[in-house]
Amino acid sequence: MPEGDTVFRTAARLRAALERQTLTGSDFRVPKFATVDLSGRECTSVESRGKHLFIVCEDLAIHSHLMMEGHWDVYRPGERWRSPAFKARCILSVATAQAVGFELGFVRLVPTASMYDDVAHLGPDPLGPSWDRDEVLRRMRLWPETKIGLVVLDQSVLAGVGNIYRCESLFMARVNPHSLVSELSDEVLLGLIDMMHRLLNLNRERGRRITTGAVGREPYWVYGRRAKPCQRCGAPVVYERLGDPQPLRGRVGGTKNGDSVSTESVERDLFYCQYCQRA
Repeated sequence: MPEGDTVFRTAARLRAALERQTLTGSDFRVPKFATVDLSGRECTSVESRGKHLFIVCEDLAIHSHLMMEGHWDVYRPGERWRSPAFKARCILSVATAQAVGFELGFVRLVPTASMYDDVAHLGPDPLGPSWDRDEVLRRMRLWPETKIGLVVLDQSVLAGVGNIYRCESLFMARVNPHSLVSELSDEVLLGLIDMMHRLLNLNRERGRRITTGAVGREPYWVYGRRAKPCQRCGAPVVYERLGDPQPLRGRVGGTKNGDSVSTESVERDLFYCQYCQRA
């Protein structure tokens, strides 16, 4: 699942190619919107909200999510696509560029006036203009008997944090992923929240994500380093699977159409140092 900084960079690329341009063509390769033609509309803005992407075309907005394999590419007119055409889900053309969304988790067309309704449940976005660390803390405290390693992945608590930032921020803040929220002080939780905010912002414009702060060495402290020496203490990095078959529900944003507002607390790879991150 892409992290929030990936979606932020995607929005920046699409903004440079499409914003203030008039669409010369559109092709939605999803049944519900297959007959829609946005030609003649101006792309007025491109925005990211956590892991969600919005391309605004006057009174209509294209809402997409990359999920696991999705990506948006930008091409020059006539340039050959780097991915197979059958994987394309949305194609937007302007005079100077073509934006193609491949393998998108979903594509929706919604009225611009209500485009944020589907993401109203999201927690504060570390890369957004209305970042609020105290609100993230309040939402974390709604889950006192839940492991912090699950809570930080729930998008209704904090938008845009994925598994890499989960592992890296917990390590850098010296927080054990199995600690219950109730076991952690406000000071510790705020330190963790600030760390996630800092890491996402440091990487939002980088071509290569780095959390160790050093180009040319291992990019991550613990993520993907199963059984390798911890770069702080030398102990083997622990690998586990941590998750909950039922995503966190209800208390923050309720449910939408009977479904959980979050899908981020399912089982995922977990890497940590049992010595640097003592319970």
